[in-house]
Amino acid sequence: MNLFYTPDITNADTYTLSENESKHAIRVLRLKTNETITLIDGKGTFYTAIISNDNPKRCEVKITNTKNENSSKPKLTIAIAPTKNNDRTEWFIEKSTEIGISQIIPTHSKHSERKKIKQERFVKTAVSAMKQSLKATLPIVTELTSFKEVVNSSFNGKKYIAHCYKNQQKHFKDLYTKGENSLILIGPEGDFTQEEVTLALEKGFEPITFGESRLRTETAGIVACSTFNLINE
Repeated sequence: MNLFYTPDITNADTYTLSENESKHAIRVLRLKTNETITLIDGKGTFYTAIISNDNPKRCEVKITNTKNENSSKPKLTIAIAPTKNNDRTEWFIEKSTEIGISQIIPTHSKHSERKKIKQERFVKTAVSAMKQSLKATLPIVTELTSFKEVVNSSFNGKKYIAHCYKNQQKHFKDLYTKGENSLILIGPEGDFTQEEVTLALEKGFEPITFGESRLRTETAGIVACSTFNLINE
């Protein structure tokens, strides 16, 4: 099944695909009038549609049915330090989107290796992963946000910080309760500073680990996402 991303779709009976999606449908996939396709809005809805005009620049469709994705699952937000190698951060965004993350907050802390990001590129990576994994919900990918702003922001759920300092932190799977929304802070390769950890704990974050191995930033993010998803299956 090929999905077409249509973020501005409404409840109207007809819709015109963007030029890029029209080209992909008509020129690349060679779809024709009267063929059925599926549209997604990134907000959790699938739209079944029939091509009414196979124009490669303005493909027009008629909406025949809608279906909502399961929205009852708890939400996972991961605030993570972008890696020096941008490909590794994009890999995390791709895989966590496939698994089912709700929000990704690229976070700048004292030991961060990257101080600028291309948010638009990260969003495109998430869109591609959403389509590839046959989902209709696009995770929110924010702009680069400071560590202090993340820990001081309000959050409706449990908050955790993963770090490598030895202070008897428990494994995430042993602290997390099924059904809870969660925010997990994951630091850069050099870890958070002790002062940052202390501040997070003062703001209600619980210290966690993902096991005895020392994980790369993006690996820790995927372990967190996978563990959260498995517990909530």
